[in-house]
Amino acid sequence: MPGYFFAMISFTSPTALTAAEIEEGARFAPRFDASGLVTAIAQDAATGRVLMLAHMNAEALRLTLETGEVHYFSRSRGRLWKKGETSGEIQRLVAMRTDCDQDAVLVLVEQTGRGAACHTGRVSCFYRQVEPDGTLSQTGDAPLFDPAAVYHS
Repeated sequence: MPGYFFAMISFTSPTALTAAEIEEGARFAPRFDASGLVTAIAQDAATGRVLMLAHMNAEALRLTLETGEVHYFSRSRGRLWKKGETSGEIQRLVAMRTDCDQDAVLVLVEQTGRGAACHTGRVSCFYRQVEPDGTLSQTGDAPLFDPAAVYHS
């Protein structure tokens, strides 16, 4: 992971850049929403499988880049969290990409632990398929751990 351990990262403000600089330039200028968040998609770097969708604030982005371990901001808990801090299912950063207008990031990760990115114990949070009639069907992804035992719920 060389290149992903920086000291005290600061981001360029998107308002300081032109549209062309945001879309084609070399400065990372995350466009945080009104809540101070950017959408973050986690993808397994080895398989390409989409693991989860979450959000990052500036602190989560900084910590992810500084430590090489992915951090998110939980909207439901209203706090920063390191992925795997309770479950041991830590995501190691392999690469981070941003979309054209810098309001979302793609984190390519190595999923550690038992290999479950989802709090339900599954590899991916996307374990159900929406059918044409609007119902949900299981994709067959069985949990790799018992969430009640891990999260003591």
